[in-house]
Amino acid sequence: MRKFHVWLFAFLVAAGLGLVVPGAASGAPYCGIAWGSLARSSPGLTQAQVVNVRTGEQACFDRLVVDVNGTMAGYSVRYVPQVLQDGSGMPVDLRGNAFLQITINAPAYDSSGNSTYKPADKSELANVSDYKTFRQVAFAGSFEGYTSLGLGVRARLPFRVFKLAGPGSGSGSRLVVDVAHTW
Repeated sequence: MRKFHVWLFAFLVAAGLGLVVPGAASGAPYCGIAWGSLARSSPGLTQAQVVNVRTGEQACFDRLVVDVNGTMAGYSVRYVPQVLQDGSGMPVDLRGNAFLQITINAPAYDSSGNSTYKPADKSELANVSDYKTFRQVAFAGSFEGYTSLGLGVRARLPFRVFKLAGPGSGSGSRLVVDVAHTW
């Protein structure tokens, strides 16, 4: 009987060690994204102007940031069959299999009509050639107090939109659009 208890103890210890031995590490981060792909918007207008557009890569998503030189007001971000230019309604050619129309309720010009955001190349606002999700970022115009951008993405993927103060202690603010790498 004693021999049975020793074997049982040895078996339970071995089984216990098997439960606490960590498995192989995965190179992919756990993202837990549950954003969805439906349109997002927030009402409001501002006297602030769009001054910059930039992008960045994160482990689980690609990020687009629109800098405004005052308090960020409203916006609209939605998937569309084709991004259209402000004012003319002409189509904006974009690379990708899905397209986000991003409208910021702020002009890209001051009260005298001078540009506050004048990209070197309106069809390539940022180099996103090695991004996992983004395919192209283009300027779609600024008309009657609204500024629009076109974002070509790999597929219709979940996204989120939010506003942030800053950067720094200045009076600026930012609109952030994150598009997930996967569902």
